[in-house]
Amino acid sequence: MTDATAYTPPKIWKWDAENGGAFANINRPIAGATHEKVLPVGKHPLQLYSLATPNGVKITIMLEELLARGFSGAEYDAHLIRIGDGDQFSSGFVGVNPNSKIPALMDHSTIAPTRVFESGAILLYLAEKFGAFLPSESNNRTECLSWLFWLMGSAPYLGGGFGHFYSYAPEKFEYPINRFAMEVKRQLDVLDRRLADNQYISGADYTIADMAIWPWYAGVVLNKVYEAAEFLQTHEYKHLNRWVQEVAERDAVKRGRMVNRTWGPLEEQLHERHDASDFTERTQDKLAPEEA
Repeated sequence: MTDATAYTPPKIWKWDAENGGAFANINRPIAGATHEKVLPVGKHPLQLYSLATPNGVKITIMLEELLARGFSGAEYDAHLIRIGDGDQFSSGFVGVNPNSKIPALMDHSTIAPTRVFESGAILLYLAEKFGAFLPSESNNRTECLSWLFWLMGSAPYLGGGFGHFYSYAPEKFEYPINRFAMEVKRQLDVLDRRLADNQYISGADYTIADMAIWPWYAGVVLNKVYEAAEFLQTHEYKHLNRWVQEVAERDAVKRGRMVNRTWGPLEEQLHERHDASDFTERTQDKLAPEEA
């Protein structure tokens, strides 16, 4: 079915704050802070400001994997940024990420604190800082980075494209849903073909490429986002499904998925993380710090 009413773009676009469906209240065509608020700083050198969306989960998985591998310097505080409340538009957050998107990281271990924003940049920064989860040999390193940047270019089609029009748009229209569903199916096929001959995304080793791609595409395959697994027939991608399940069983991935999560079953939530013991001593203040 095709909408009979054609849309003719106006000569000059104007922002309609009422248009946009879910999350319209946090979308705007300008940057900068809307209010003054200083970001909290915990006890560890690494301070993460985030939410457990796929982009945020990339980083908490990476940090938990580093700690599991014995890098004590990867201890971190994960502060909750409630994007529905506009926390990302505070002056403190904008100072860390002028693009007002989670996640954002401050590294206080450097002579002058280092800010890092954009999830792919944070993964690369941490991999280089600790010398882990990024191959050192040139060809393998390049393969890993190619897949990392593949994700950074592909995920907007999955989330901002398909996810928006299929799940969040105020009205459903055939053309954008079909257009983005086709692209997402192509991406799933790209991954499935790659994983037919490789245990992990960039080859034999588990790397930041897996950590970047898994939160987005596992969410779709496992029907955790958009409720579109049947629509997209994700069960057809057997190699992708094998990888999704294998990565999901990693203890660090299980922990990383919990951090800064404020929805779903209570046992899968940890609103803020300031110590490894928070996973086993999940007191009310760690689940809802604003109510403490």
